[in-house]
Amino acid sequence: MKTKKGVLLINLGTPDSPKVSDVRRYLDEFLMDGRVIDVGVIQRNLLVRGAIVPFRSPKTAKLYSEIWDSDTGSPLLHISEIQTALLKEELGDDYQVELAMRYQKPSIEDALERLRAAMVDSIIVIPLFPQYASASTGSVIEKTMGLMRKWHTFPRISIVNQFYDNDLMIAAFAENAESKTPASFDHVLFSFHGLPERQMKEINNSGEHRCEASTCKYEINSANKFCYVAQCYETARLIAAKLNLDQGKFTVCFQSRLGKEPWIQPYTSDVLEDLAKKNTKRLLVLCPAFVADCLETLYEVTVEYGEEFKKLGGEHVELVPSLNDHPKWIEALKQMVYAYDATVHPQTKQAVYP
Repeated sequence: MKTKKGVLLINLGTPDSPKVSDVRRYLDEFLMDGRVIDVGVIQRNLLVRGAIVPFRSPKTAKLYSEIWDSDTGSPLLHISEIQTALLKEELGDDYQVELAMRYQKPSIEDALERLRAAMVDSIIVIPLFPQYASASTGSVIEKTMGLMRKWHTFPRISIVNQFYDNDLMIAAFAENAESKTPASFDHVLFSFHGLPERQMKEINNSGEHRCEASTCKYEINSANKFCYVAQCYETARLIAAKLNLDQGKFTVCFQSRLGKEPWIQPYTSDVLEDLAKKNTKRLLVLCPAFVADCLETLYEVTVEYGEEFKKLGGEHVELVPSLNDHPKWIEALKQMVYAYDATVHPQTKQAVYP
């Protein structure tokens, strides 16, 4: 008897439309997640629903309207749907591939119900975040397991919790960058999504992890192997090596901070200012925390940082497209599925059935 296997791809999420009401609903679900804003529920409720969401929703809705396509809608959702369709084609009929978003639609709950209805023998969950963070991958895992805990019967479950050093992913990012001719730019930025510094302390059981002491900016080791910062720097180093970039030719930085407390540094805005002071004119920017172009890449980098850099005296900021539908990225996803699938022969990568 042939087995039917499930694959669940999960990205962050997107509002249903750029309308303020839809953006408000999305931000409320996103920011009320205790892994995103990790304070007590009462304090979080007052902060999110009393301050952040009411004031941020109109502004964020305006930003979404700038990138929203009249035909295809949300870029993140549209690209994710393309990735899902391409992976389905690569894997064939033995696999049922579903797409979900951690926040809003398509929901994880609906995707899991489709897999349960199909009576799949296994489910491989792939949170689409290359570097592990509690606020992204951790939240996806917690939500998925929470929804499944009421199931009476369980298929075999596997979770891909990180792939920051995946060879095919690195090659795809490098190829996208090469298409922009990196040598024609003065400097290359690797801009990752930011997180509060306090969340880095929790990556081991001590709760006292410090990136400086663990040399997270310079190497992956036994003390920092779960650290988001260390994984980001390793991703950047691997892509830079593919591009033959000298150490002084690129900088790692972090964008999208929220609130007044310290977030991971250096901040992208500060790096832009520093480079402009050094008479840097042309910047090439990669965002290897995102596997699909979205608000953070299409607007924050291309528009906001582009305008900011020009005001500081620079001339041009060029975004390297994310992985999107790159064939090597789709192949990377397929190989992740095979690597976590116990019914795939390790040598031939062909499915074998009992």
